[in-house]
Amino acid sequence: MQNFVKTKLSGSTSGMPIKIVATATPGTTLHTARALTGAEQWDELWIAFTNTNTVAVDLTVEYGGVTDPDNLIVKALSLPPRSAPRFLLDGYVLQNGLLVRAFASVANVILAEGWVHQIG
Repeated sequence: MQNFVKTKLSGSTSGMPIKIVATATPGTTLHTARALTGAEQWDELWIAFTNTNTVAVDLTVEYGGVTDPDNLIVKALSLPPRSAPRFLLDGYVLQNGLLVRAFASVANVILAEGWVHQIG
């Protein structure tokens, strides 16, 4: 039988949104996957992004590393101004202590929020 626990992103304080401060690689840390190596042990990530600025802002999400193009699963995506939360990671899985980070073309205006399903 598989364990399944819903928890906050490790980069979040008390479950609150994470402000994207970084404007270049490496980005602001959103989550560090648990250091598990079993085939049945994963962190399943659900992360949405909101642009609170009055103009569009480009966002890049680094998934498990910072190599371009291997780890950039979202690259310079333009988020519209004052946008509602938009899920860009919806069920992605990660393990082995790898990190998910993000940076934006403007500091302190993009918020990341979501949760992790710890499986196994």
